[in-house]
Amino acid sequence: MSTSRAVLVVGGGTTGNALAVLLRRAGVAVDLVESKQDWDATAGSGITLQGNALRVLREVGVWGDLRAQGYSFDSLGIRAPDGSLLHVGDDLRTGGPELPATLGTDRAQLQRLLIDRVRGAGVEVRLATTITSLQQHPDQVEAAFSDGTGGHYDLVVGADGLHSRTRELIGIPDRPAPTGMDIWRAAVPRPPEVTRTEIVYGGRCCIAGYCPTGQRSMYAYLVERTRDGTNLPRSSYAAEMRSLAEGYGGPWRGIRAALADSAQVNRTRFDHMLIAGPWHRGRVVLAGDAAHCCPPTLAQGAAMSLEDASVLAELLTTRNAWDEPLLAEYQQRRSRRVRPVVEASVQITKKLLAGADGAAIPEIMEPAMSGLQEAP
Repeated sequence: MSTSRAVLVVGGGTTGNALAVLLRRAGVAVDLVESKQDWDATAGSGITLQGNALRVLREVGVWGDLRAQGYSFDSLGIRAPDGSLLHVGDDLRTGGPELPATLGTDRAQLQRLLIDRVRGAGVEVRLATTITSLQQHPDQVEAAFSDGTGGHYDLVVGADGLHSRTRELIGIPDRPAPTGMDIWRAAVPRPPEVTRTEIVYGGRCCIAGYCPTGQRSMYAYLVERTRDGTNLPRSSYAAEMRSLAEGYGGPWRGIRAALADSAQVNRTRFDHMLIAGPWHRGRVVLAGDAAHCCPPTLAQGAAMSLEDASVLAELLTTRNAWDEPLLAEYQQRRSRRVRPVVEASVQITKKLLAGADGAAIPEIMEPAMSGLQEAP
């Protein structure tokens, strides 16, 4: 493959950063534009990364540091609302036998590791910058930026998230839709007895869970039905999460007591989307949440996005022709992998909203997860 090609990556999150590193390592010139000035300020308290996500992060080159900073484990626990342990099972090692089944880490730590790799790879980065227009030509795309500059690229990749400006500019009409659930997350100290993700289905919330993220840290989350018309002040978040946690036993007693600072609590809604038609228009293609998103009920959102970056980089760095068949192949490979995850994730939320208990979840989860043991 010719190494004189240039790619514009729009979005400096997990997907865009991973793709930029993989392309630059192969000699492709990469510009990355990110709308935020504070690129390393990542919202959210923690993130659960399963083996197939870790496989891509190893490819990117951050696995060693991530393993040292995060918390690895290979099992999943189910508890009753009172805290009693109902079941412990081995989790699928979707990244292969040499990687743990799951690793929990701090979102900001992951972002900093990826940023260091992007900088070290020699990617040209523009912060506080957005794309204002994309003009397609037979062999290139002309991009204009909000700082008044522009550039010509062999390919543009929109990795700019749920509300993708790139998706809008190329005329793809699909938009994320709410599932009817909201999630509260907070970073809290990890007690010694918490050594894996443990989940409660039922009680005051649809889901209550936690995931260790380090030797002294973990994040806790509560999933509730969306409250229509409710606009809670940010200053009330800690008290609200404490209230939702009432009635949960076991480690939740300590978690509830630790929920004191509203600034450390994050609240977001569950959305879902999978673009129905092509993920590209001409020489502009979408990846990550710009193309698909799902509730984190399978903890596969980041993994699916990272796999997009890996597959797209593989194709771009091993094929001479960057053309319609290549982009169609990228979508075909990714759609057949992503669709079962999105559909199962949404189905779980529907079951829980309909009042089903945790016994109904494994029969939805297992078929979607078992297919992820193969490389994408």
